[in-house]
Parts: sequence; structure tokens; C-alpha cells
Amino acid sequence: MAVSDGYQTFVLDQLGRVLPAVRAKRMFGGAGLYAGDLFFALIDDDTLYLKVDDTNRGDFESRGMGPFQPYGDGTPSMQYYPLPEEIFEDPAALGEWVGRAVDVARRAKATRGKGKGDTKGKRASAKRTPQAKGKRASAKRTPQAKGKRRPR
Repeated sequence: MAVSDGYQTFVLDQLGRVLPAVRAKRMFGGAGLYAGDLFFALIDDDTLYLKVDDTNRGDFESRGMGPFQPYGDGTPSMQYYPLPEEIFEDPAALGEWVGRAVDVARRAKATRGKGKGDTKGKRASAKRTPQAKGKRASAKRTPQAKGKRRPR
């Protein structure tokens, strides 16, 4: 990933007109863009990519845009598509496109959050009771049994 300081400043200025408190965080030579704690876009090679899912992917594909492939053509892609350049010139359209990308990020975060809660519940119920710990402790090998194997 690579991004020039000038392009990043341009993108932040444009997005700042339609999205309050947008910020960039440099990563791997590029930049990730955040609306609050939602990672909704990235900049690579002086191109802005917005987060997509099934709700907004068609908007990009109908304009001939394809997914971000950080390692080049024919490699795995990410769920980010380049924003068509002409959208930058129309604040109303820019607001809609960016708003949909933020919504995608919000849904993705909510989906991840649901899975985490389920995992914590499973872990809590799988904890060992004091009785189970005692049983396991009593099953440890004694010094005399070390090195001896049971017949199969």
C-alpha cells in the first residue's frame, strides 16, 4: 500500500464535508479511514476504496469497479471497491456512497460482536469445577508410573 500525503489530505477534506470526525490511520504504507471506531475505507496507491457488502456492491460493479486486490491481479480480494472519481465532485452523491460504506462497517462490526458474546458464554460454561480439577489432579502420573506405558 502507498498513499501520498497530498492525496490523503484531499480525501480527508472531501470526506470531512459529508462525514464529521473522519480520521486516517497510516498502515502498511497506506491509510485506513475511520468514522468513530468504524473502519469504512482505505487508501492505497492514491485511490480511495470504500467497504462493500451485498447492499452496495452493485453500485460499484455497475460502474465497472472491481474489488481491491492488495497483492495484484489474480490474488485474493478484499471487500473494498474504488470510489468512482466523479463522485468526489458531487457532495450529495459522496455523502450517500460514504454513508452506505459506514453502514456496511457498522453491520460488520455488529455481526462480529454477536459471535464474540456467544464464545464468551461457551467459555464460561466450560470452566472446570473444583471437583473436576480434583479428578484431573488425581489422574496425574506418579513418579513410579513415569516412563511406563500401558499395554495396548
